[in-house]
Amino acid sequence: MSSQELVTLNVGGKIFTTRFSTIKQFPASRLTRMIDGRDQEFKMVGGQIFVDRDGVLFSFILDFLRTHQLLLPTDFSDYHRLQREALFYELDPLIDLLNQEHLLQPRPAFLEVHFLSRNTQAFFRVFGSCSKTIEMLTGRITVFIEQPSAMTWSSNSFPPQMTLLPLPPQRPSYHDLIFQCGSESTTDNQTGVRYVSIKPDNRKLANGTNVLGLLIDTLLMEGFHLVSARTLSSEDKTECYSFERIKRPEAFTMNKTLKPETTIISEQSQKKK
Repeated sequence: MSSQELVTLNVGGKIFTTRFSTIKQFPASRLTRMIDGRDQEFKMVGGQIFVDRDGVLFSFILDFLRTHQLLLPTDFSDYHRLQREALFYELDPLIDLLNQEHLLQPRPAFLEVHFLSRNTQAFFRVFGSCSKTIEMLTGRITVFIEQPSAMTWSSNSFPPQMTLLPLPPQRPSYHDLIFQCGSESTTDNQTGVRYVSIKPDNRKLANGTNVLGLLIDTLLMEGFHLVSARTLSSEDKTECYSFERIKRPEAFTMNKTLKPETTIISEQSQKKK
C-alpha cells in the first residue's frame, strides 16, 4: 500500500492513520472537506492534520467509517457528546443512528431462581424478564422420570427394570418455568426418581443441591451475575437467587439507501438551483 493512500490525523493528541478513501466516503461531510483542503480551519502540520476535538470519541467515529456500523461498549454513556462530534464532522448517517439512543443503550435482564428442598425432593421455579432466556433454559433442561420397562420380568428376586422418560420443564407462562428432581413415592408404594440434565452437561442429577449448582454455573456462563441470595420464607425455607445480565447492544448499521453518492448529488442539485 502506498503512503500516498494513507492520511494521519492528530485528534486531540491521539494519532489515527487510515485510508483517504475511508475518511472521504461521505463527500458532503466536513471530514472530506478537511482532507481536500477546502476547510481552512484544519492545517497539515508535520505530515499530520491536527483536529482540536475529542480523540477518544473520534475512535468510535472512525470505526463507524470503516464498518458502517455503530457498536458501543456496554458501559458507554456519552451519547450526547458523541452526537455533538458527529454534528461537528457533519456525518448525517451517524447522526441518524445516534438519534436512536433508546435502542443503543444496554438494557438489563433479570432472572430469579426459587429453590425448595423438602425431604428427598427439590423444586425449582425460574422467573425471567426476558422470555428468550426462559426459552434457552427450556431447551437445555430435561427432566427424566423413572418408569417400569415395558418388558416383564419373571423373577421376584430382582427389581423391575426401569427406563428413563425424558420430559421438558413445565412452562406456566412465557416468563417462567418449573421442574423438580429427587425421589418420590408412587401410588403403589414404590419409589420413583426424577433426574435433571442441563446441556451441555450430560449428567443426570437427582440431588437438588447438585442441580442448583449446575443451574447457577449455566447462568454464569451465559453472562449473568449473581446479585443476591436470600430466604423467602422461614417456614418452607425457599431460597431465592437473583441474577442480572447487561445485554450488550447490537451493532446498528446505517441505512443502505443513504449512499454517499446520493448525498453529494442532492447537494449539487441544490447549488444549481
